Amino acid sequence: MKDVMIYTDGACSGNPGPGGWGAVLFFGVHQKEISGGEKYTTNNRMEIQAVIEGLSILKEPCLVKVYSDSAYVVNCFQKGWIKGWLRNGWKNSKQEPVENQELWKALWELMKKHNVEYIKVKGHSDNEWNNRCDELAREAIKRL
Repeated sequence: MKDVMIYTDGACSGNPGPGGWGAVLFFGVHQKEISGGEKYTTNNRMEIQAVIEGLSILKEPCLVKVYSDSAYVVNCFQKGWIKGWLRNGWKNSKQEPVENQELWKALWELMKKHNVEYIKVKGHSDNEWNNRCDELAREAIKRL
């Protein structure tokens, strides 16, 4: 399996409001930047969408390290929230439907194809690639 790194970020102008996502993928010496957005969304949705889009363009199963500043995204997998949601029929610990369920389900399906590790990075700091993803997400909002 190929080793791939994906840096991701989401942004929203107002929350909810116009939103964008950005991702930078690395494989060996190759680098690819992708971005997009939605006219009315939330920051959390854009954070998840960035990971979905990054994993979606991989053409074969890969070992993937996803770097995100979103505790929402990283904690879902590092703290095992996803396992509880699956066990409880997509209900959270309060027995309410999981928010952004359709995005989480899409991400979960993509993860079945890859070996994915999530790594939390500090947002809006000195991480070059997290900062670049933030720029891509904000540029995407401007294009809406």
